[in-house]
Amino acid sequence: MFFRALLCGPGSALLSESDDTVHRREFLAALALTTTTAGLLAACGRGTDAATAPVPPPVGDDELRRVRLRVGDQKGNSQSLLRSAGLDRAPYAIEWATFTSGPPLLEAASAGAVDIGGVGNTPPLFAAAAKRNVKVVSASKGNVTSDALIVPRDSPLRRVEDLRGKKIALARGSSAHGQVLLSLRKVGLTPDDVQLVILQPADALGAFNGGEVDAWAIWDPYFAQVQLETGAKVLTDGTGVANGLDFQVASDAALADAAKNTALADYVVRVAQAQLYSDSHREERARAWAEDTGLPIEVTRRATDAGPNLPIPLDESVVRSSQELADAFVQAGEIPRKFDFADFVDTRFAQRLAAVR
Repeated sequence: MFFRALLCGPGSALLSESDDTVHRREFLAALALTTTTAGLLAACGRGTDAATAPVPPPVGDDELRRVRLRVGDQKGNSQSLLRSAGLDRAPYAIEWATFTSGPPLLEAASAGAVDIGGVGNTPPLFAAAAKRNVKVVSASKGNVTSDALIVPRDSPLRRVEDLRGKKIALARGSSAHGQVLLSLRKVGLTPDDVQLVILQPADALGAFNGGEVDAWAIWDPYFAQVQLETGAKVLTDGTGVANGLDFQVASDAALADAAKNTALADYVVRVAQAQLYSDSHREERARAWAEDTGLPIEVTRRATDAGPNLPIPLDESVVRSSQELADAFVQAGEIPRKFDFADFVDTRFAQRLAAVR
């Protein structure tokens, strides 16, 4: 199917997920292991402390031109966003790496394979819980109706309450994971009351269409794609539960490098400018997105018309909202330990971002 070819075709830097249902005890054991591993790496000098790490001085134009900024992207999202606004030609080289969701992108950033990337509201929480070597450096906010929990068009399920005992496909640690947790909690259910089937979007689509799962928690452009292809029904979306936040997340190593830090400061500003441009030029945005991914224009146009992400300050309200979501994951037993989200926030680019208009 075209959808699978888009996600798994050549040129993509993808990290796969298991196709098996992952029970919570297995997930907690895996997360505990990554937490221990991250602690050992930090002890060996690979970690940094946001509160004490100095901000390197900016470099000159000659040194900046030698930088190769490695940017993690999802479905051509940031790349096409910059191109549609004419902001893709930077004074440094950009090397794009494509991921199907935020969690593997942040794993790559923590490992030093990616310098920065855009993700939804939940991946940074799981990265923080696992003590990844990354920091949130900018924020944006978008619509929450595209954070959808869908069922096949002929499904007998009508309400979230009907999901008790049912199989829900989602990408572990993604924004969809957060949306499911909050939607279940709203009707008095917990993850123990359903069966979470951990799949990346390409595999989740096959499971959804093949009747192997009862519901799928997903986001755009996958959401727009599956609606247009299959007529899937929306059981619920993020309205009233999700905060709609997205983040640019940078590796500690890149933030500590003077030349890459200078490039990062420019890059986050370009993303913010492109987000503002896309709001008033939605057709250009949709066409660039379609060209970069091979998605039909009907899909990207539908996703774009739902409303773009717009830059917002990375302030206390953002940290507080993220902490509330993190605490909900801890309370539900989906994350094994409490942590302070603020420890994984770096506002060094705030002044430059505040000037974006």
